[in-house]
Amino acid sequence: MALGLLTFASCDDEPHAFYADPTEFVLNTPAYVNGVYDLENSKSMELSCSQPDYGFTAATTYSVQVSLNNNFTDEGSYATLPSTYTKAKMSVAADELAEALTALSTADPEAFPYNTPLYVRLKAQLTKSGKGEIYSNIVSIPNVRLYYALPAVVPPTSLYLIGSHCNWEWDAAISMIPTYDNNGTFWHLLYVDAGGSMKFNWEKDWNGNEVGFAGIDGHYSDNAGAGIGSTDDGNIRITKAGWYLLVIRTAVAGRGYQFSLEVNKPNVYLFGSTKGGTNAWAADDDGLFTVPDSKDGEFVSPAFAADADPESGVRACVIIDGEDWWHSEFMVINGKLAYRATGGDQERITGNAGQRLYINFTNETGHIN
Repeated sequence: MALGLLTFASCDDEPHAFYADPTEFVLNTPAYVNGVYDLENSKSMELSCSQPDYGFTAATTYSVQVSLNNNFTDEGSYATLPSTYTKAKMSVAADELAEALTALSTADPEAFPYNTPLYVRLKAQLTKSGKGEIYSNIVSIPNVRLYYALPAVVPPTSLYLIGSHCNWEWDAAISMIPTYDNNGTFWHLLYVDAGGSMKFNWEKDWNGNEVGFAGIDGHYSDNAGAGIGSTDDGNIRITKAGWYLLVIRTAVAGRGYQFSLEVNKPNVYLFGSTKGGTNAWAADDDGLFTVPDSKDGEFVSPAFAADADPESGVRACVIIDGEDWWHSEFMVINGKLAYRATGGDQERITGNAGQRLYINFTNETGHIN
């Protein structure tokens, strides 16, 4: 019994007591290799393989790699498909194949669709540890009809604001806050010095994708009298110093993005039971925070009209046109400003009648007193 238990336990863990590096891993030739694989009119390509011999039965993850020129050595000559598999029989999505091969193809887009040989191999490795990596043989599929297919363009899920407010350093750039439904709308409260300038990018990098004034020209709204314009070197300039609620919206335009910028008044609102009254869950002057005069000042809520309901707690937000208020809410938790962003309900924070909520949006700190 003891020996049996030992064997059972060792089957569950990696590395196994009997682990061995596999030396062979065979990708089988597809049954219809002599036919035409029309990727545009097919759902999948069926592949199967032998399991690598790790010396024991092990959970294995398989990846599919493809090439148009049988070169699996040079970067850019082959692609690894995004889907992975845990069984030795796999249905490889035709659209994944088409997208990968289109990216690898050097043909002019007008040459599509066209027939081409396809070369396929598999990579296997232990699921838990990633050890035991081994590549299969290469299978040639001589006649694949490839149509022009590129991955769908979706709005970015992150956006970073760089500029004079952070000395143009990406490490200090502001991470714009996505709205709850993550639909390509981002926002942030920011203090801008007179003549301050900025750009934004969905990556923290000078990679050519940064957006300046030309990227929003004709697509901006100055709802706060900030004075939006362009600097000599093409950055977005804010003429008048002060606090602003910046809202950047992204929309897919062809294979790229169209951006719009709103510069709004920096209105922050108290919501819920601590606000009280018949409009406890509405944005109005009764819940409006005071706005500081300086970059390091605190936004201060009205005095709480009542104790916080334990189920809802103290609530605060900014209002973004077209979004529910809770899509852009936030709270101070343990002295730190926490944005709900795309997450679920935040931790409930208590407060008592007469207290106020103080928030420093520059340092992202706050307290209730």
